[in-house]
Amino acid sequence: MRRWTTLLVLLFLIPASSFAQDSKLGNWILYFGNKKINSKLNWHHEVQYRNYNAIGDLEQLLLRTGIGYNLTENNNNLLLGYGYILSQNYISGIDGKTSVNEHRIYQQFITKQAISRVKVQHRYRFEQRFVEDNFKMRFRYFLALNLPLNNTDMVDKTVYLSAYNEIFLNSKANVFDRNRLYGGVGYKLSKLARFEIGYMNQFLANGNRDQLNLVTFISF
Repeated sequence: MRRWTTLLVLLFLIPASSFAQDSKLGNWILYFGNKKINSKLNWHHEVQYRNYNAIGDLEQLLLRTGIGYNLTENNNNLLLGYGYILSQNYISGIDGKTSVNEHRIYQQFITKQAISRVKVQHRYRFEQRFVEDNFKMRFRYFLALNLPLNNTDMVDKTVYLSAYNEIFLNSKANVFDRNRLYGGVGYKLSKLARFEIGYMNQFLANGNRDQLNLVTFISF
């Protein structure tokens, strides 16, 4: 148990040291929910509250939902969804923000597999984005790995390591949008709930951003 405590402490110290260096570390509080409707259908819903700093300086509020269909039990899922995104962007040269509203329709395919103890997830997502008066399209590929530490599988009361990489590609000019690289520690409380804390770096076309992520997953 001491080893897991040490890992959690180190994870907190990394963002704390970044604050001390006056970096642009932000904080994302994330909730992901999944409701099983029947053996084939599921309802996905999520809320993401993204801050420029620890809390209180809103960067983005994201609300997303969708209905998924299982091609095979637990491993392959197709989903059609909708998202609403409110962004508050700083205006260059002045200490002020502008609000941007976005409505988003998306289609995605998730497939899962296991390589020994490592749980692997691939997600392919295609988005149609209505950003104020502009229409944009974007493709995203997400690769995630989970490694249980104190058990051989992701059973109840399991501490695990989590990592993912996600790349975003636009359909028009400036094809590269961003890349997100994440590492963290999680705890699976039961088959209904698990929690993670992690550190993410976003590589953008004109720089990068660091994020502290606090994540809750609920399945019911």
